[in-house]
Amino acid sequence: MTYKHEVIFCIVNAGFSDAVMDAAKEFGARGGTVIHARGTANSEAERLFEITVQPEKEIVMILVPTEIKNDILHALYRAVGLKTPGQGIAFSMPVTAAVGLADHIKWDPKPSKNEKKQEG
Repeated sequence: MTYKHEVIFCIVNAGFSDAVMDAAKEFGARGGTVIHARGTANSEAERLFEITVQPEKEIVMILVPTEIKNDILHALYRAVGLKTPGQGIAFSMPVTAAVGLADHIKWDPKPSKNEKKQEG
């Protein structure tokens, strides 16, 4: 199955969500959603990654067209990756359906012929 959009999740230390969005916007992202969170890690994980885990985190969710996902992930690695003060990790997941992405796209509540075939 081919997906048109993916959601990128980038988890960074608190205060680095603007750096995430700056890096993502350079490659075509339009915006994102920031969720404040608390991270947990054990001392073994800190030794393995050679970092000190800060408990206060921000999770930035960015919905992007699939064709720009890899460029954005690489930009995030460079700007806020584990070896930076942001100590971020990023990953993406396919989006199987979305609404409200653009005003000019009309939504038809009836499933298309392809959707009917996939359901049955």
